Amino acid sequence: MKNKHPIPPKAATRLLTWLLRSDMTEEVLGDLEEKFYSVAEEKSFLRAKLNYWYQVLNYLRPFAIKKSKSTSIQSTMVRHNLTLTFRNYRKYKTQFLINLTGLSTGLACVLFISLWVADEQSVDQFHEHRDQLYQVMSNHSDASGIHTLRGVPGMLLEEIQAKVPEVRYATASTDTHEFTLSSEESYFKADGKFASEDFLQVFSYPLVEGAGISDKSGILISESLAMRIFKSTHVTGKSLVWHFFNQKKAVVVAGVFQSIPHNSSDNFDFVMSWDFFHDDLITYKNWFNYYGRIAVVLNPSADPKMATDKIDALLKEHQQDGKVDLFLTRYSDLYLHGKYENGEQAGGRVENVGLFRIIALFILFIASINFINLSTAKATHRIKEIGVKKSLGASRGSLMGQYFTESLMLSLLSVVVAFLLVWLLLPQFNFLAQKQLTLNLTWPVIQTAGLLIIVVGVVAGSYPALYLSGLKAIEVLKGKLSRKTGEVWGRKSLVVIQFSLSIILIVSVLVVYQQMEFVKQKNLGYDRENLVYFEREGRLTDHSDAFVGELKNISGVTHAALSGFNVGGGNSTGGISWPGKTPEDQIQFWEINSGNGLVEMLGLELVTGRAFSAEFGADSSSVIFNETAIAAMGMTDPLGKIISHYTGDKKIVGVVKDFNLVSLHTRVEPMVFLYKPAETHWVMARLKPGNEVATIQEMGSLYESFNPGYVFKPQFVDQDYQAQYASEERVGVLSRYFAGFAVLISCLGLFGLAAFTAERRTKEIGIRKVMGSSVLGIVYLLSLDFTKMVLVAAVIAMPISYFIAADWLEDFAFRIGLEWWFFALAGLSALLVAWLTVALQTIRTARISPVECLRNE
Repeated sequence: MKNKHPIPPKAATRLLTWLLRSDMTEEVLGDLEEKFYSVAEEKSFLRAKLNYWYQVLNYLRPFAIKKSKSTSIQSTMVRHNLTLTFRNYRKYKTQFLINLTGLSTGLACVLFISLWVADEQSVDQFHEHRDQLYQVMSNHSDASGIHTLRGVPGMLLEEIQAKVPEVRYATASTDTHEFTLSSEESYFKADGKFASEDFLQVFSYPLVEGAGISDKSGILISESLAMRIFKSTHVTGKSLVWHFFNQKKAVVVAGVFQSIPHNSSDNFDFVMSWDFFHDDLITYKNWFNYYGRIAVVLNPSADPKMATDKIDALLKEHQQDGKVDLFLTRYSDLYLHGKYENGEQAGGRVENVGLFRIIALFILFIASINFINLSTAKATHRIKEIGVKKSLGASRGSLMGQYFTESLMLSLLSVVVAFLLVWLLLPQFNFLAQKQLTLNLTWPVIQTAGLLIIVVGVVAGSYPALYLSGLKAIEVLKGKLSRKTGEVWGRKSLVVIQFSLSIILIVSVLVVYQQMEFVKQKNLGYDRENLVYFEREGRLTDHSDAFVGELKNISGVTHAALSGFNVGGGNSTGGISWPGKTPEDQIQFWEINSGNGLVEMLGLELVTGRAFSAEFGADSSSVIFNETAIAAMGMTDPLGKIISHYTGDKKIVGVVKDFNLVSLHTRVEPMVFLYKPAETHWVMARLKPGNEVATIQEMGSLYESFNPGYVFKPQFVDQDYQAQYASEERVGVLSRYFAGFAVLISCLGLFGLAAFTAERRTKEIGIRKVMGSSVLGIVYLLSLDFTKMVLVAAVIAMPISYFIAADWLEDFAFRIGLEWWFFALAGLSALLVAWLTVALQTIRTARISPVECLRNE
């Protein structure tokens, strides 16, 4: 029914009355009511209501809103809490400094780890098409399982471009390799690769000058290489000569690209034509030669699974055995998720990222525990403050606000100090981590810092705030702090957790260190010490025998030979057949091209037969296998057997004992030595120990006389071997530092608790000394509780650390055993550190005179 006597909206009137200044309320309400009735009479009741609401909201401006008493009170309370906070910091300096040092150190570790993790996660994320960018990978099945490789037949590129509509761009390239470039009479070593025409459409390496490669004689170079060679980046059209082995190619600079960013997994200085590589350099072009690295950019609407099936089907059209399967994997995932086991993705560097995240949480938790424990332990010093405030009407909420203010302020100060520490120590951290990290105060970093302040402040301050604010006024005014069993056990439990985490870190660091030592000292089956090699190029390719002969005459050289031996592998092939081979026997063999004397120089042990030797004439039709290869082929008496290699029939003349060509992460795989001195890429020599520098200088002089102008760049096999474990080595070093800081932070908290315990038991100590207790007896008494807590922590940590260490070691095919003394040493180390920490406080307390202890009684 229609309202005959309309009235203004009550909700709008109440809102205006609540917010409007009292001296304006009566006048404004009168004007609004008059306007309301006028609109209702002239137009409609609905229009009048809407207009009334509009006028009310229009009055809600700063000049008209009344001052809030609660705002003023809140502002006063904040200032009061801040004042009390800084007073308490000054009053309890030791507790404040322990908390500040522990939290800031912990947060600095967390910031370092966050920077490292962010950098690892940023690798290969800069490519424009990263969401549609995929690498074509191949799974090779044989008797030993499935082996995943990046290599695919180079001939696949044209097939993909012509027959897979889901592919927008496709490019084929090679792995990066070090070559020689020359400009006039100057020679330079640089890392380069060959790539097809769409390379710059697939990958985001922006050109700063010129265009892409349009013919076989084009070359793209980086800004940094342009500066090295030409001292300028405006070099389009300039000429260079590319050298490799006995090959030369005159090229013209077609463009200059920006230097590769540090967060790229592929680092190179120049790119040459894939057509030149494919047409002029590849000898064996067929569908069983996996010399290509193909990447594709799919159309935004394309289904990766459908594209994978079509690309795999293209290979199957040319390979009938079905032992190789192709699949696509996102290119930006390969850096972190590049490990494959039996054809399935099985981790990779992402495991290190996860490890450091866990360490960061451990350290942050340990630092927060210190604050919680020390704050609750020091509650006895604030009994009267709490009692007086409660008796004067302070609510629990206001007390919680005070203690949260203290924790948040401490968190803020800790974050500021942590940022200063990171800023000061970042160059040293970059050196250890081999990174180029920077600390920029961008908005995301500021947001993260703010989140850290709130999270750490609330988490670290929650228990003290809830506990202290809940104390009863009557009890605290009488000077009695209720020592509940739960409180004591809670504090002890936190200490146990602290040291459990610390012991887990100590065991982990110890296991990583022992495994790395095992890797360095393991007998690989060949002698890698004092073994040096350098590239065979220029005139050396035609005068190799003469050069090797002169090299052997240097007094510091014990052996020299032409070599295709390469730490980490090199070329592999499945193109070998043997008597009795079935279609199911698909085996990949590492190929090592060799000259005379290489087997002897490497120190390989012959199981049967002989090595390549000039005594037997040309051995070009001879091969030598390792034991694993002979076992895989099922041979029992291999000498003299004929096998079919893709280059022709070969006769087995020897078998060498297994040795580790690739890293200890993998088992020994089948290998074959081919007598191909003309196709060896390196000259290798073994040096006498003790005078290596002078010997290398003599070798350099000889090299210069044979190869004028070329860069002599010797490399040590032992260094190449160690480089395979650079990632694990860096993780081990960083883990040692972070574990050390975790233990340090734990000890800071233990020191504070020891001080509190000693202070709380001062009168008891005085009485015991009067009754004849010795200093040693009192130290034992005060240390007993802490000893029990560390022992309990060790018992908890041992099984956890065992499973963590065992899981990490599973990544190595050759690994150490988990000895009992690893865990005993970690527990004993934690116990000794705890004793030393507690001793600093307990000895001082035990030496106090009984008069000082009892003077207030």
